[in-house]
Amino acid sequence: MKKGIKVSLYLIIFFSLLATAGGCSFLRLSPQFGAAAKGDRLQAIKTSPNYRQGEFKNPVETNMDIGFKGYVEMISSRLFGSDENLRPDWELPVQAIDSSRISAKQDTATVITWLGHSAFLVQIDGKRLLLDPMMGNRASPISFMGPERFSALPISVEELPAIDAVLISHDHYDHLDYGSIKKLNEKTKHFYVALGVGAHLESWGIPANKITEMDWWQETSFKGLTFAATPSRHFSGRGLTDRMKTLWTSWVILGKKDRIYFSGDSGYFDGFAEIGNKYGPFDITLMECGQYDELWPNIHMMPEQTVQAHLDLKGKLLMPIHWGAFALAMHSWTDPIERVTERAQELKVPITTPRIGQPIILHQRAPGEVWWRRGQNIAY
Repeated sequence: MKKGIKVSLYLIIFFSLLATAGGCSFLRLSPQFGAAAKGDRLQAIKTSPNYRQGEFKNPVETNMDIGFKGYVEMISSRLFGSDENLRPDWELPVQAIDSSRISAKQDTATVITWLGHSAFLVQIDGKRLLLDPMMGNRASPISFMGPERFSALPISVEELPAIDAVLISHDHYDHLDYGSIKKLNEKTKHFYVALGVGAHLESWGIPANKITEMDWWQETSFKGLTFAATPSRHFSGRGLTDRMKTLWTSWVILGKKDRIYFSGDSGYFDGFAEIGNKYGPFDITLMECGQYDELWPNIHMMPEQTVQAHLDLKGKLLMPIHWGAFALAMHSWTDPIERVTERAQELKVPITTPRIGQPIILHQRAPGEVWWRRGQNIAY
């Protein structure tokens, strides 16, 4: 072998090993990746009926392998596809939230306020809850890379009043944010998460006695409310080797008179009907609608499936979520809301489309404006 070729091969091997070592060190030394379950937590995971062969399983057979052709297509679309309308090119009409308004106790009306993507502030029976409070600027473990938020938040973590409970559906970066959780620690009384996710929170300084981990179909009581962890069809993971190592879940919130369903992330499956039969009808469903692709049809719903899932759940009012804040797929940023509203109108399903920060007061007229079309503000 010629000397020049030998040197080139040695250099390739050296830099490959260096990159691998650097990547491993970055994963190990960066707290935002979280931590793996061990000890009693790992033993509890192993006893779950949903944990088999070293990982959590979906409630129905779910193929997530997009194949070599799929990877080529995905990379090609990222590198060479049009990025037109993947994110808005204008300032979205975000409604700022008055901290003093949400500091006041809401003992009668249930108020639900969208913070963008899948994050919500829920005021129910005098309690304040946060759902998947991803309030960082990027859905990424790296502060300067990854999907960037479309618009400003309607309220910062620092401006939020004391929070009674935080509910987290799963550990993906667009739902579980290191910086947000660190800031919420001091003002949050308790965190409810899916099995295994507590390891991340503890590694970020959340005391173990403030964390409750739940498996599918488990219920717990909290200050007069009932929380139930219910199945979803998705996956988990924050690093290179922890896929399916923590559970993913949807949430049922039962108050004195109002019932709320929060989907987290999920592909369509018959579990929605099962949840609806057990806990429905729901006064409102907060339903995933966005970041889908034909390459991964089993783990995210198409907008038309979102409407069907709402019907399966016996929902009364549909609120589409998981859109309007980040571009995590190659569809236009308005495709989810255009398609879901069209399908809802076809099936005569009541739907609400508030601006980010605009409150929904249950049993009152729900917000319904076509605010995502630039220059239009059409009520329906």
